[in-house]
Amino acid sequence: MTSQQDWWRDAVIYQVYPRSFADSNGDGYGDLPGITSHLGDLAELGVDAIWLSPFYPSPGRDAGYDVANYVDVDPMFGSLDDFDKLLAEAHRLGLRVIVDIVPNHSSSDHPWFQAALEAGPGSEERSRYIFREGKGENGQLPPNNWESIFGGSAWTRITEADGTPGQWYLHLFDSSQPDYDWNNPWVADRFDEVLRFWLDRGVDGFRIDVAHGMVKAEGLPDWAVPEGADSMGTGAGPCPYLNQPGVHDIFKRWNSVVSQYGADRVLCAEAWVEPTSALALYVRPGELHQAFNFPFLLADWSAADVRQIIDDSIRDLGAVGAPATWVLSNHDVIRHASRLALTVPSEQGHGIGPKSPGLPDPEVGARRARAATAMMLALPGSAYLYQGEELGLPESIYLPDEARQDPTWGRTNGERYGRDGCRVPLPWEADAPAYGFNTTGKTWLPQPEDWGRFARSEQVGVDGSSLELYRELLSLRHRLGLGTADFAWVEGYPQDILAYTSGPVTVLANYGTETIALPDGEVLVSSSPLEGDQKMLPPATTVWMR
Repeated sequence: MTSQQDWWRDAVIYQVYPRSFADSNGDGYGDLPGITSHLGDLAELGVDAIWLSPFYPSPGRDAGYDVANYVDVDPMFGSLDDFDKLLAEAHRLGLRVIVDIVPNHSSSDHPWFQAALEAGPGSEERSRYIFREGKGENGQLPPNNWESIFGGSAWTRITEADGTPGQWYLHLFDSSQPDYDWNNPWVADRFDEVLRFWLDRGVDGFRIDVAHGMVKAEGLPDWAVPEGADSMGTGAGPCPYLNQPGVHDIFKRWNSVVSQYGADRVLCAEAWVEPTSALALYVRPGELHQAFNFPFLLADWSAADVRQIIDDSIRDLGAVGAPATWVLSNHDVIRHASRLALTVPSEQGHGIGPKSPGLPDPEVGARRARAATAMMLALPGSAYLYQGEELGLPESIYLPDEARQDPTWGRTNGERYGRDGCRVPLPWEADAPAYGFNTTGKTWLPQPEDWGRFARSEQVGVDGSSLELYRELLSLRHRLGLGTADFAWVEGYPQDILAYTSGPVTVLANYGTETIALPDGEVLVSSSPLEGDQKMLPPATTVWMR
């Protein structure tokens, strides 16, 4: 088992998306008091920590990832006092708390950006962001050809104070999210202060949004996303605005800041980087502690593909002394209870909706999701869960067009559905308004009519339910120390079977279409019912044995 100082090496961390978790005041948006009221449920589930997506003041054009003040709480979510109460209750229950930090960009409403607009070209204020003169005879063309990850140009031209067309500013995401210039020491100093503000309040660490995008190549050269790559850079190869070497200097500095608060504070990167040897650079000693394993998340339903990623991850991350950090779902991707059953792949961030090709079979998706989770939770290292996956929630595919709020939907004129489908408010009580999300029935995104069958109230204590499967897996994982156990493949099974040992446990996951015989031994847990008096492993099922 790990020590209190390096708790993060084998921790299971639960992502809370605040606006969709629980709403205490009935306005349709989740809030901090709502989260606090359910922390006992998360402790009972068996997780070690929670990660809170942004709750800072924001105009909400990108669901809070457009931050207007890094050191306060948006009134929609409550107050700093509410945050302190949440933190205290989490710590009382033995849960650590990680908060999101968004350092690649701010909201265009942030006072720093508003000051840059007012100050004019060449000013110190503008040097904090990436302003450039346009190309063309009158500067009417963007400074380069970069495209926004949300669609459209990555540049927006401003109107200067005198009413004339002015400079352009860079935004890798929405036009309301201008990118910082991390070459400016002022930016680095301000973020040191932000980190210290939350560390002084007692947070246990930070998840770093777009950690691989904070530094841009000198000269901002033209570059287009290659065919076959996704917008976040996966499969793109060298890119002038992603995975630049300079990001590592930032993280060495951040490591120094958090280390002053004790060896138990953690930094986790959202870095869409491959191969895993490149990802490992983010978690070298003296930099970050964790980096999400997106190659694992993006893997197809294929035993061979998953095995290769596990091998690469354990080898490359182990080479720098870091644990693997496994993940299957989050607020930016199609929930894995749907994604793993797609018959036509969907690019990261594009989402799925009623007109998408290859929509999933819900039963196939649910079964594969349970099997994938059971396979993941016995692996050595840390794991992240996304709120609602313990309930077996699928993607909400049939949201009305007028309800969609992801900027991707608007910026692509409806060509990409975006990420709203994985962000629908959670169902807690089957027979309550908004399924127990609140008492008024208001929700910022509409809940599907069949959401009641996924409600927590329908699953507590029910053998075979998704919730009880997660509780059993997490209990066994902790009791048997699987997060730090020795790992080895077991050979001799068909190619569609993943078989490995994790400490005292043998794990078999069936990615194929044929039922196979199980070896002799005690079945500890199975993701779906076994066959033949528990001696046969059916397709899309994972079993833990001893």
